[in-house]
Amino acid sequence: MSRNMLIAGNWKMNADAAQVDVFVKAVGDALDGAGLAADLLVCPPMVYIERMARALSGQPVAVGAQNIAAEVEPGAFTGEVNGAMLADCRASHVIVGHSERRALYGEADAIVATKADAAAAAGLVPIVCVGETLEQREAEQTEAVLAAQIDAILSQCRAATLESMIVAYEPIWAIGTGRSATPEQAQDVHAFLRAQIANRNATLAQSVQLLYGGSVKPDNAAALFAGADVDGALVGGASLTADSFLDIARAAV
Repeated sequence: MSRNMLIAGNWKMNADAAQVDVFVKAVGDALDGAGLAADLLVCPPMVYIERMARALSGQPVAVGAQNIAAEVEPGAFTGEVNGAMLADCRASHVIVGHSERRALYGEADAIVATKADAAAAAGLVPIVCVGETLEQREAEQTEAVLAAQIDAILSQCRAATLESMIVAYEPIWAIGTGRSATPEQAQDVHAFLRAQIANRNATLAQSVQLLYGGSVKPDNAAALFAGADVDGALVGGASLTADSFLDIARAAV
């Protein structure tokens, strides 16, 4: 089954309104309404989602969020933003379960699954992140850790969520460190994840996009994308400028 390549940018807590405008103009000038071989998505800080989405109207670039409330209905949840609100701001995707959310904000597998369901219920595409620490990799626990993370999603999420989700493998030891998994390591893990999904649903395993994230840059993107089970990337710092983001996207052929 053929799967589209997707290049998604996670801006984390970076940039300001002026930088958003500079990025959008540069992307618009470079694309001029014509898409690349890969689908494009940018996830800026929440306060800039609508600004970016409006400015990119007419361009082949989707805009998403980096987080979502676990609660679906409005209520007394100070500081939270639910899926309907994100959709109102023109978001189409949302990242859930990023390692920084897990480590810094205590989001366990059950919360990640709940947030993925909340995203899908609002018509958003959940990008579910999984990954292991350096200590876990060195202890040869990578497959056990990833199996537990992906199995929590497969067992707890609704069927509609699973059918819409994207999975991003982000080795924690490679995020923001300048150290990337080798193309062989990335492919091996992606093949393992696809096999884990196939154990539950063979059809889903063939259709779900698996992205690699972890110090993806223009100079290593093509080699990473050569893996048969690597369907694109979730890019951090290299997505903050239009030139590097688009160079990575051009490597996805």
